[in-house]
Amino acid sequence: MSEHPLKVFEKLDPELLKLVENNSSFALSDGALPRKYKLLIALALDASLGAVQGVKALAQAAMQAGAAKEEIREAVRVAQYICGASCVYVAAQALKEIL
Repeated sequence: MSEHPLKVFEKLDPELLKLVENNSSFALSDGALPRKYKLLIALALDASLGAVQGVKALAQAAMQAGAAKEEIREAVRVAQYICGASCVYVAAQALKEIL
């Protein structure tokens, strides 16, 4: 896996990094929705925002949490339905190396 995208904040602003990491743990931990599904939702949102590296990292995390490539495919379909074809291009860039 590539370097953490917020690594620069380890020295620049460690308190901000800790806040972001705690928020991630809070939002993406198992609850009424399993972690896997939360990661797939986040993947669809990052695709809609054009965040290639976010889609890639979230796809990897979702697969580690048990998501199948078919579930990732369907998350991209939902993003495309809501936000348009640009999501598909973003996801294609992110997923070409890992699927």
